[in-house]
Amino acid sequence: MKHSVTLDKERCRGCTTCVKHCPTEAIRVRRGRAHIIEERCIDCGECIRVCPNKMKKAVCDPFDIINNYKYKVALPDQSLYGQFRNTGDLNLILAGLLEMGFDMVAEVAEAAEYISMAVRELLEKNDDLPRPLISSACPAVVRLICMRFPKLMPHLVPLIAPFEAAAIKSRKLASEASGLPPEEIGIFLISPCAAKATATRYPMSLENKVVDGVLSMTDVYKELLSAMKNVKDPPPKLARSGPIGVGWARAGGEMYALPDKKCIAVDGIENIIRILEDLEDGMLPPVDFLELDACNQGCVGGVLTAENPYVARAKIAMLTKQIPESENKAMSPEKFAMQMELVHAPAWKLDDDFLEALKKAARIEELRKQLPGLNCGSCGAPSCRALAEDIVLGIGNENDCIFRLREKMQNIAGSEKADDYLPPPFRRGKKREVHDDESQ
Repeated sequence: MKHSVTLDKERCRGCTTCVKHCPTEAIRVRRGRAHIIEERCIDCGECIRVCPNKMKKAVCDPFDIINNYKYKVALPDQSLYGQFRNTGDLNLILAGLLEMGFDMVAEVAEAAEYISMAVRELLEKNDDLPRPLISSACPAVVRLICMRFPKLMPHLVPLIAPFEAAAIKSRKLASEASGLPPEEIGIFLISPCAAKATATRYPMSLENKVVDGVLSMTDVYKELLSAMKNVKDPPPKLARSGPIGVGWARAGGEMYALPDKKCIAVDGIENIIRILEDLEDGMLPPVDFLELDACNQGCVGGVLTAENPYVARAKIAMLTKQIPESENKAMSPEKFAMQMELVHAPAWKLDDDFLEALKKAARIEELRKQLPGLNCGSCGAPSCRALAEDIVLGIGNENDCIFRLREKMQNIAGSEKADDYLPPPFRRGKKREVHDDESQ
């Protein structure tokens, strides 16, 4: 699988900031450059967010890809509505997309309302489903659970994501409106994050792709500002979503449709990992529904958005109070059911042979005990255990640890001079006295 999160190795300074923040330990620094372990990446975008050198980015399609199709449909993610400070008119934003060259606009927010009503029905009528149900709307969270928390996979809502539902419905409507065959219709998601960009190319719960291209929300936003100025006043009535669908853009938005249920909303990938660990360990109180957003503040905090996430969240909160309730009617959950069963994707598999894997696990634990346990990241791995694993798997070396290197240098240079090979905070030799004349 080709991930949307990529890095520019030429610009990498090898600072290990991304290594320390990656929630799945998918990044290593070797020979002064960062490397991504593809099997462990969930495209959460955390490395893009923290990289001080801006050498990581999310790859989307160029805008002119829409010209490859005779009929073009825009799928604006609901977080797009939070990017504009000077307008609360959803119709103006959607009409601006038509001015940019699209033939039809299909709101992801409208599909989100259908999914919300379907989730509510599942909670009320399907007692056999485990509790809490976990939202399956965030692709990064779904990949994280399939990779790291396989026991919790049955808790995932067995429904496709709103953007996938919007794509399926809009292709049918566009074919009817244009008279063109489905293959000549292009469906383009305006995405706020790298995880959705990857999910459009490699869907986890659909048999085939339903989106033909993914556009960066930041890039579209820049052009959309100009296009909106050309929209005649008043703009045509295009918006079909209401407060429930638009509210999905911010953390806690999915809970808006479940006022009578016990729900917990968590945003931020590290916070999500902690809540999933508590759920796996049986430490959570009785809850009906878990809303999990990998990005801080929800989708408005995605790495491809233009507006400050806190400002955008406030904007979405204001919109949900201003716009009228939609006239969308509930649909059966079966209409949005996953077409394929999610599968466990183990990223920490040591060996295909079980006995060999046990031997490697024992060797990793032995090495971990020999390492200092500081988890300083100087070796280019996120923790001492990760380095031990790298050594056993043949992608690391014991000399990558500066403390193990110091021990070897003691035999060559003597115990005092060996400290010269360590950064000052880790030196253990005799403290050097500073004389008055040196300090002046």
